[in-house]
Amino acid sequence: MLKRIHHTAIICSDYARSRAFYVDTLGLSVVAENHRAARDSWKLDLALPDGSQIELFSFPNPPARPSRPEAQGLRHLAFAVDDVAACKQQLEAGGIEVEPIRVDEYTGRRFTFFADPDGLPLELYEA
Repeated sequence: MLKRIHHTAIICSDYARSRAFYVDTLGLSVVAENHRAARDSWKLDLALPDGSQIELFSFPNPPARPSRPEAQGLRHLAFAVDDVAACKQQLEAGGIEVEPIRVDEYTGRRFTFFADPDGLPLELYEA
């Protein structure tokens, strides 16, 4: 029945800043970009190399979503990478604060967290 996750939707507080983060810093490809005048909203469709997508939305004055302490609901978005340490170094070279690398006690895989411009927790997971 279910085959894979097609996309994740993210609502940002500052469209230009978040667009630059996901496109320029993380390197996602732009699939489509549309301004929806009736909603005073942008919708940016972004793709990862495997075809999965992120929909980045902007809306006027969106309410903040609690992240810490952890709240109910979606916890974080994880990206599979070949080398967590190399990705961490690349993000830090671009001025992104990244947590220390940890090892998943159940899988033995390395991972770390960083945040998007609105504080959304993002994970790098060594696949």
